[in-house]
Amino acid sequence: MFAKLITKLIPVRPGEAAPTLLATAYGFCILFAFYLLRPVRDEIGAADRGNLQLLWTAVFLVMLLAVPLYSLAVARLRRASFIVLANRFFALNLIAFYAALVLLPESARGWIDRAFYVWLSVFALFVVAVFWGLVVDLFRDEQGRRLFGFISVGSSLGGIAGSSATALLAAHVPVFLLLLLAVLPLEAACWFARGLDRGAAAVPETLNPEPAEPIGGNAWSGIGPVFRTPALRELAVWILLMTFASTILYFVQSHLVGEAIADRALRRAFLARIDLAVNVVTILTQTLLTAGILRRFGVGLALAVLPAVAALGFVVLGAVPTSMALSALLVVRVLYDGSRHALAKPAREVLFTRLTREQRYKSKAFIDAAVYRGGDLLSGWIYVGLAALGMTVGAIALAAVPVAVAWAVLGRRMGRDEGGGNG
Repeated sequence: MFAKLITKLIPVRPGEAAPTLLATAYGFCILFAFYLLRPVRDEIGAADRGNLQLLWTAVFLVMLLAVPLYSLAVARLRRASFIVLANRFFALNLIAFYAALVLLPESARGWIDRAFYVWLSVFALFVVAVFWGLVVDLFRDEQGRRLFGFISVGSSLGGIAGSSATALLAAHVPVFLLLLLAVLPLEAACWFARGLDRGAAAVPETLNPEPAEPIGGNAWSGIGPVFRTPALRELAVWILLMTFASTILYFVQSHLVGEAIADRALRRAFLARIDLAVNVVTILTQTLLTAGILRRFGVGLALAVLPAVAALGFVVLGAVPTSMALSALLVVRVLYDGSRHALAKPAREVLFTRLTREQRYKSKAFIDAAVYRGGDLLSGWIYVGLAALGMTVGAIALAAVPVAVAWAVLGRRMGRDEGGGNG
């Protein structure tokens, strides 16, 4: 009966229901852990907004170290092993942060906050990259068009659960406890990843089983294809343009929230409410629209929607009066992040199903982590430079509009070689 219900809700075919649900549950756990912690990071950014560009520089430098280490693990270990290793490594880090907050003096809190900000920015990209690396390795192109939208629902549900929990707990419990709570879904994610890997071996006619030999190569072998392969090169440029738009929006948010709300607990609660609204909109879109858009209109159109939303949002933020700035920010953030999670993310993951295993894990990690954070870093310094020239927050938002338009054109072009759809 349960299987029949699932087939009515999801466009699954025989043998796909169980792995789709496992992947959905895995995504739920990862995003639940992240959204428990994200308002903590964003509140730190609002409180320390004068140093954001320095924090992002630190994030990029850590990424340059982390990506080769991850690629080395991928080259030598079975996929179930390095996925579990990555998630448990981050869980141990959370326990270490908890111990530092409890045992070190209050005078160290500022540096702990900054270290946590850097760490969570690395965590956010790596655990999601590892999750989607496994998913695109298991499912094929045609399956991705049908199933990635629903699999993304799990991530949105995790975001709703995490942001709701933080919104409820932020004003009542020490921030330390949120760190320990996030350890639990990370451990559950390890078990779901193992289940997916075993399921692929049991039904090789439905999913891609792992080959007998490890991926191989070395710590750097996933980087070269990003520059040599047109599909990877376009994905990298698309990510760079997305990070520019996201960074400008994030700096605008940090400025507006930091100026308008003085109390740190109230900031965390406000940011958590934004995250909750984002995830509600996202899950409705993923459930009702994503699969249909990808199948009917193609990946290219789906990749062009987010830049179009960004361009419109920057126009609004640049023109709205100060008294309405927070309300405008909330609407723009919800539409932008909703489009990013519900359409852009599953659409670009479909493109990775067409690549080699080394590219799915190593090149993907380089793009999703190092290129992503490199774009953050460059964009952050651009924002600081424009502000130093005397440009207001609204003027900087308007200056980002042409970049968003160019980004939309690239997204539309990226679907030109699709095997299906009209992209």
